[in-house]
Amino acid sequence: MTHPPASRNYSEQQAGSLRAGDHLILPDGNRSAEIHRVDVEADDFGTPAMVLATLSGGGVLRIAAGSTIRVTDDAESGTAAASDDAPGAGAAGAPSPSDDAPDDGAPELPAPSGDAAPELPASGPSPEPEGEVTDAAESDNTAAAVVVPPQPVAPPAVGGPSDADLALIPVPDGTPESVVAAAAEAHQGAVGVLLLSERLAKGINTKSGSCLKDLSDLAHELFITLKDADNALAVADLLNVLPFDGNPDRWASVESTLALSSYICRQLGQDQRAGIYEKFLRAPEAMETDPFKARINAKVRQRSLNEPNLYDKEIFRSIDNANPDAEREWRLLRLEALLFLRAHGGSETVGTAELERRIGNELESVRA
Repeated sequence: MTHPPASRNYSEQQAGSLRAGDHLILPDGNRSAEIHRVDVEADDFGTPAMVLATLSGGGVLRIAAGSTIRVTDDAESGTAAASDDAPGAGAAGAPSPSDDAPDDGAPELPAPSGDAAPELPASGPSPEPEGEVTDAAESDNTAAAVVVPPQPVAPPAVGGPSDADLALIPVPDGTPESVVAAAAEAHQGAVGVLLLSERLAKGINTKSGSCLKDLSDLAHELFITLKDADNALAVADLLNVLPFDGNPDRWASVESTLALSSYICRQLGQDQRAGIYEKFLRAPEAMETDPFKARINAKVRQRSLNEPNLYDKEIFRSIDNANPDAEREWRLLRLEALLFLRAHGGSETVGTAELERRIGNELESVRA
């Protein structure tokens, strides 16, 4: 939910990031008021739901925690743009501009009428933040302002795995293509491995989401169907060393191989190496720099771990319909979800011992 923009210099930010001292543009879009205190109300699940902004002049604004609001960059001009009979601000006792405000020599701005933009003094517009408001035209006494949509926020730069972490992961023997070829040669009669290796033999591009998906599928096919842990790890490690680049679609394949590799290493007794994979898997969770968003993300993530989708209905429906192929596909998705939970050390509802038991059962089912 985004509130209507104001016809003046402003910047956008999430309601949860408001702080005392910010000058918030009121709901009428014409006036601004300084925030005296910010309180956050949580819902019954403990998730922040409502931001209560107490204004310095009295009154409280209630804002949904996920809203995007406008904060004026020029508190004085923003306040002066409102008149006593301007539309209500949506908060009891919201402040009006003071009649005793000191005169800084700038000409008085008339109160806006309807949707018309306020007139600016002949000397030109006040300084504006780069990338948000730009001058579109100037006349002798007025200048029109054009609101430019904010640029999309680039994902935070993330460094790759450290040298100490990478030292625990074996270096591939040859090129990525040769690693795939070696796995295919070891299982020449496996149709699934053959089809995947033929596509990957044309060249492995780690920027391609489809290529990463093929590598992930090949690693799972080698371990789950063919019980080849060594080649499965060799193929998975082509993905495991890739850092999170901000693209969730590409990361889904890396995340899947990291969870698989962690489980394989735990079964082989290589706990230290498994811990590195689990560290890489959780790395994107610590990328959010905004404390408010980080807290919400943590709550959502914990809830998803506590209540995972294990495809029970779909599996039972396949059994009732006597469709073993569909049942196996759903069980593979369940197995992937269980491996992901195991790489996180379980959750508040499912412990590691129970996960080990369920993963073993699913492996036995899909290998049958």
